[in-house]
Amino acid sequence: MRVLGIDPGLRNLGWGVIDVMGSRLSHVANGVCRSSGGDLSERLLSLYLQLTEIFAAYEPQAAAVEQTFVNKDGASTLKLGQARGIALLVPAQHDLPVGEYAPNTVKKTVVGVGHANKDQVAHMVKVQLPGVDLAGPDAADALAIAICHAHHARSQTLVEVRA
Repeated sequence: MRVLGIDPGLRNLGWGVIDVMGSRLSHVANGVCRSSGGDLSERLLSLYLQLTEIFAAYEPQAAAVEQTFVNKDGASTLKLGQARGIALLVPAQHDLPVGEYAPNTVKKTVVGVGHANKDQVAHMVKVQLPGVDLAGPDAADALAIAICHAHHARSQTLVEVRA
């Protein structure tokens, strides 16, 4: 199964693609979509077009997106939510199921600690995907989201088989 992880952001939307074969994970690609344009609608369209190109290039079979982290600035949270909408829309247009994970769930799954910092996440992504060349912290987070989805999907499959 090929999984696309997406770390939504209005300026930088991280993405990472992994292949999952049983319990084995392998890195396919990762990067960062950088929004361009003057107003919000142009920036969102820019992210949409870039993410659509990634789908065409890598043909994922599942997608996972990080849930919105609510901070003290309501306007920033709302803008992040709009970028997250793009991250959910593109997989839906390709009829893909989308897993959604809280940031602490991703960190706990990948690092073992729910409040890990970005350096710890990047380190554990490199451990789990040997030889990976990270395009930046947003791409590392996206790969962590894909890894989280792979582990949760595998656990769900094992539960269903035993039921």
